[in-house]
Amino acid sequence: MASCKVASKVDVSVVHVRSRDEFEALVYSSRMPAVIRSFDLGPAPKLWTAHYLRDACGDIPVKIHVCPTAKMDFISKNFAYKTLPFSQFVTRAAKNEQEEFFFEKEEKYYLRSLGNNPRKDVADFSKDWPQLFKDISLPQFFDEANLFSSVFRVGSAQLQLWTHYDVMDNLLVQVVGKKRVVLYAPNEVHNLYLEGDKSAVLDIDNPDTTKHPLFGKAVAHECLLQPGDILFIPALWFHNVTSLDFSVAVNMFWRHLHKDLYDSKDPYGNKDPLPAQKAIQATERALKLINELPGTYKDFYARRLVSMIETHSYCQ
Repeated sequence: MASCKVASKVDVSVVHVRSRDEFEALVYSSRMPAVIRSFDLGPAPKLWTAHYLRDACGDIPVKIHVCPTAKMDFISKNFAYKTLPFSQFVTRAAKNEQEEFFFEKEEKYYLRSLGNNPRKDVADFSKDWPQLFKDISLPQFFDEANLFSSVFRVGSAQLQLWTHYDVMDNLLVQVVGKKRVVLYAPNEVHNLYLEGDKSAVLDIDNPDTTKHPLFGKAVAHECLLQPGDILFIPALWFHNVTSLDFSVAVNMFWRHLHKDLYDSKDPYGNKDPLPAQKAIQATERALKLINELPGTYKDFYARRLVSMIETHSYCQ
């Protein structure tokens, strides 16, 4: 396998923000990722040890991801969904090696909280986890009416989540443990080999240049989150997240666009805006039609379509 190091990296800026006005002036207006440091989250960063979490939440059943390897891949689905009592899940996630396991001793565990009815309800940390919500002061940097969901996340050390984008703005509130986050701008889409909203490049530090020769051109924006840090991830920015320690975090997703542009039947907030969904479907139909043409004609009209999109839709 031919591999190479990522060619270019940029450090994500670190800012000290304590109010919505400061957030809008120093962070939000630029539409760039930023690490917010020194915001007072309350007692949670020191309080939420594995022991405390077990005592506070007890044996609530939780649906989790269990992966035999540290690199979790949502394209190949190299993990399984399992259900455990929360106390057992935390005990396992906080350890590097298991006495009891599903696949192997060093398997990794990951919880992405869901609503009470996952098919209909969005995740709401304040309602779904009241025994923990009382411990934390989450930032109010946006209109409450635009808040879509607040997601509680717990994961094993060294667990790496696949590179993907979200369609809403996002505050990643890192409460316990350190995280490495690598981000790519939306205009890097040509270099990331997308399958849906996910990149097919699993090992971002040593990409296979035979399969993914353009990936080395993508500029990586990188940061190391400390406990108590908050990372602003603008909508459409790709991100790859590695928990360096046992990790506890809360994500807050809110709408950047008008509410009517989002899919109202999507409790996860993962689906593309409605006009984009229709455009992608139309493009798929166009591709089927073009593929009915012989080689030279297919190539010409494909390039003509690309030229039309570049001319009329690209921002730069």
